[in-house]
Amino acid sequence: MALAITDANFEEVVLKSDKPVIIDLWAEWCGPCRMVGPIIEEMAIEFEGKAVIGKLDVDNNPETTTRYGVRNIPTILFIKNGEIVDKQVGAVPKNVLVKKLEALL
Repeated sequence: MALAITDANFEEVVLKSDKPVIIDLWAEWCGPCRMVGPIIEEMAIEFEGKAVIGKLDVDNNPETTTRYGVRNIPTILFIKNGEIVDKQVGAVPKNVLVKKLEALL
């Protein structure tokens, strides 16, 4: 299951991670976010132990959303060593996200 990432745990879970991190920035009211959500959940199971995969609700975590300039959702951030190394805005097929993650492993 994907981790619940929040403003409060962002530094510990994301920035200090020794593994690549994928964060799905989403909102409950967002239709395309609901399409991406199950893909993120599948990837969390498939890449367990290899990567940190989580979801951040933009409505409840404005600090992180603002810090990274997220204006459109879903936005999926790919972070390695505390730095954004890739980003995907909008709903895409699973293979696109898997390919981007595998490039970081």
